[in-house]
Amino acid sequence: MEIPLTPLEFSRRARRLYPDREAVVDGDLRFTYAQFLERCDRWSSALQTLGVKYGDRVAYIAPNTHSHLEAYYAVPQIGAVLVPINYRLLPDDFEYIINHCGAKIVCAHEDYINAIDVIRDKLTAVKTFVALEGAGNGWIKYEETLKSHSPSFSKVDISETDLITINYTSGTTARPKGVMITHRNAYVNIMGTLAHHHLTPSDRYLWTLPMFHANGWTFTWINTARGIVHVCLRKVEPLLIYQLIKEENITMFCAAPTVLISISNVPEKIRAGAPKGVRLFTAGAPPAAATIELIERELGWELTHVYGLTETAPLITICEPLPEHQNLSIEDRAKIKARQGVELVSSGELLVVDEDGAEVPHDGESLGEITVRGNVVMSGYFNDPEATEAAIKNGWFRSGDAAVVNPDGYVEIRDRFKDVIISGGENISSVELEGCLLSHPAVQEVAVVGMRHEKWGEAPHAFVVLKQDVKTSEDELKLHVRDRLAHFKTPQWVSFVDDLPKTATGKVQKFVLRGRKTGIVQQ
Repeated sequence: MEIPLTPLEFSRRARRLYPDREAVVDGDLRFTYAQFLERCDRWSSALQTLGVKYGDRVAYIAPNTHSHLEAYYAVPQIGAVLVPINYRLLPDDFEYIINHCGAKIVCAHEDYINAIDVIRDKLTAVKTFVALEGAGNGWIKYEETLKSHSPSFSKVDISETDLITINYTSGTTARPKGVMITHRNAYVNIMGTLAHHHLTPSDRYLWTLPMFHANGWTFTWINTARGIVHVCLRKVEPLLIYQLIKEENITMFCAAPTVLISISNVPEKIRAGAPKGVRLFTAGAPPAAATIELIERELGWELTHVYGLTETAPLITICEPLPEHQNLSIEDRAKIKARQGVELVSSGELLVVDEDGAEVPHDGESLGEITVRGNVVMSGYFNDPEATEAAIKNGWFRSGDAAVVNPDGYVEIRDRFKDVIISGGENISSVELEGCLLSHPAVQEVAVVGMRHEKWGEAPHAFVVLKQDVKTSEDELKLHVRDRLAHFKTPQWVSFVDDLPKTATGKVQKFVLRGRKTGIVQQ
């Protein structure tokens, strides 16, 4: 007899196999799998008492805490839909998302209670406000409510096509869109990740990646599937990451390239004392080969580059190592690891296509758009049929990412299409140029955008953040590029800045940089 493909199967299995195994660490709190899953059951019971029914939406605004993690089991196992919201957003964004998804319950960490109180009168569909920690006027307390309920809740029939979460996009240029992820989407993605990446009950996972971000790339469920310890990290601080890696014997974590940069730029004495052999996933933006090289050479960690979008639940590809890669130097291997790679065995079919929809040659030069179809593609955008129709054409999801396919079949993103710089008729990849600049020893972060140019139409402008107490010049950086790339790719302008504007998920806001005047150098 068939049973639905759902991540809830992993909690059922964990109850049986790992009841006494440590499951969650959150500061001084430690729970076994039996304790953790009983807490989830109690919250399911409480939610039903509060009137939550099949299909209702429950919104969460919280950092990486045990109570946030519990939501990924407690909410879907009663047939409700979890809406994890980026806690770095503004109250106006909270208002839009909560109202757009029609959430009946809002659960918030104490740091965000005031932000919700500011807009509370405008949240007309919300029936109950839950303080996950702390307290507020008109807020019920999570722990008190959880403890007052038994772990017995009313079972519901779950279909694999039911929604498990609605994850809202960052909305950098427009209102956020609610990506509808089904139980099947999440399950298939989890199985694909597990097929490519060996994890065992002896692993211990550090939550550096926000749980709200595409469901923590499904590691909210992956870790439970393998009986792995969830070690919660409420705030991403490089020194604390190193501390927890050592104290909690961390073996695995996930991080966007911006986090990798911050980790790799801590004082050398801290890096030197870090345990070897830690494995990590990176995604969110193409990582520079120089960053990968530093992580693997200096720290002795094993980095795996994956790629996907919120709309693909989220992973599509993995830069899967091949036996022949092991014979390469660290420098050459890092260049390959910077590619997005090949399809996960479970993700479905990926094609890089030209404007006519034909697959581009596998020559490492022909630029096309990444498209994908299969079991990980979202069911659509919540209450937004027009956006859904625009994103999914003839059964294929269009990513908007410009990429080439190398002769070995490995996909390599060159840019977002909107970020490709066309200078004098030549296409310049901002990603390639950023990677080149990051290989300079003085550069910590960089973003390249196209700026208007009277002769060439547009030309590259590099915004550079230097490493602490290190100096260089515009001319030196231009020469560094000219020595390594075609001369037309050399940035026309270089601006030294203290930091780069980023979205709440750590992606550089290039549209903000494009609004700056050309040729302005900040020292």
